Parts: sequence; structure tokens; C-alpha cells
Amino acid sequence: MAKGRKTGGRQAGTPNRATQAAREAIAAFVDGNADRLQGWLDDIAKEKGAQAAFDAFTALLQYQVPKLARTELTGQDGGPQEIVIKWQEPK
Repeated sequence: MAKGRKTGGRQAGTPNRATQAAREAIAAFVDGNADRLQGWLDDIAKEKGAQAAFDAFTALLQYQVPKLARTELTGQDGGPQEIVIKWQEPK
């Protein structure tokens, strides 16, 4: 067998079952407790401040809403992009 050659397991791009199950469990928890979430955040804000409540919310949110991948656009040979705007006066 060649070193580094994949011979088994899940196919590339297939989600990990444990990760998927964890995400579904967190989503079910958030959906089932949405009405209570505001109260919890209010309690955190009272005890530790608004920033702590915001941090708690964003920490939970990352499991519910996927992060967007960053896309970087470059010009030729990885250099800067050149944007050319062609304008014609209306007749």
C-alpha cells in the first residue's frame, strides 16, 4: 500500500456522523429552549455584563449557524486584482 493513499473509511466530503449528531443535538436544544434563552442571556448580562452575554450567545450560535468560508480573489500570478470600469455616456 502506498503511503498516504486512502484505502477505507468515509469518502472525502462526507460529514462525520458524531459531529453531525452533536450539531443536531445542539440545534434541538436551542430550538427547544428558544423561549428560555433570552432569560438566560439576561441573567448572564446582570451578573457578568453585556459582553459576557454576547459572548455566550455567539459561542452557542456558531453551532447553529455555519461559519462562512473566506474567499480571497487575486489577480494574475497571485497579485492584486485590476478593476476596469468602461463607461459610455447615454445618448
